[in-house]
Amino acid sequence: MTQTITTFLLFQGQAEEAMKLYTSIFKNSHIDSVKHREDGKVERASFTLAGTEYMCIDSPIPHEFTFTPAVSLFVQVDDEAQFDKVYSALSEDGKVLMEPGDYGFSRKFGWCNDRFGVSWQVTIN
Repeated sequence: MTQTITTFLLFQGQAEEAMKLYTSIFKNSHIDSVKHREDGKVERASFTLAGTEYMCIDSPIPHEFTFTPAVSLFVQVDDEAQFDKVYSALSEDGKVLMEPGDYGFSRKFGWCNDRFGVSWQVTIN
């Protein structure tokens, strides 16, 4: 039996919008499959970002919890232009946790929650 581990994101009605944003930002990214519930929300979906598979749903059950920066997606880019493009797209209408800058461990690093609440750390290799 083969085992796999896949990052799974639980949205509250914005899963498809989030997948479309994420796959538009990163090369080698695409939506692999989407199954909708009768209400049009995502029952189960898989998508690939920069060659790594993720899964997501829109929660059918209302809940008080959401994403937390304690778990984040870490993005390494090659240059400042790529950093600016990625960080700008992810932080738009979101929340900046650490402004882009030189923090000593990277010449440019930034941390944000996107508009869906998913936490991203972006750095230059």
